Amino acid sequence: MFINRIATLLAALKPATVQAHCDTADGPAVTDGHKALATGNVNYALKWIPADGEAELREVFDKALKVRTLGTDAAELAERLFLETMVRIHRMGEGVGFTGIQPTGTQVDPVVTAADEAIALGTDAALLPMVPGERRAELDKRFHAALVRKDFDVDDVAAGRRYLEAYVSFFMYAEGEDHDGHESHGDSEHAHASEHAHTSEH
Repeated sequence: MFINRIATLLAALKPATVQAHCDTADGPAVTDGHKALATGNVNYALKWIPADGEAELREVFDKALKVRTLGTDAAELAERLFLETMVRIHRMGEGVGFTGIQPTGTQVDPVVTAADEAIALGTDAALLPMVPGERRAELDKRFHAALVRKDFDVDDVAAGRRYLEAYVSFFMYAEGEDHDGHESHGDSEHAHASEHAHTSEH
């Protein structure tokens, strides 16, 4: 039964140290998940996951919407299951394990916060001084590659995934990674492409 599945999943979750801001309740992935539920448009969430995870997420989303209309405690659990499923599939696409959504207020690396702000403001001027000088040119290149893909129709999931791919490449490099570490999230590819989205909605 769907409700039993929710309860079992939540009971198995254990608190863990945050590994990426897409794992946090305040992060862009969860923000987009809430927007999907609020609008009834799963595309806000689909851009965060590989194409091969789409069927699973759609199924949980549809069930969550149905339970949500009941306005009971089960609705909250159904929403939680949807968000957990979305972030889990997203992290699996990155080749990273999922340890649960971390609570509101979880601290993230200041560089990540600055990278978020750079995308939101359209300038990386404040971010660049925070990384070693020899990495700035490449980081700036990745920033602009993400920025030019930022504005897209939410219903164009392929475009959203292309943006997220560039977004994640930018964030990983900002955090000190020298490679993308992802494959594409396109229809025939696997990747973490990230549309961040405190605004445009890892």
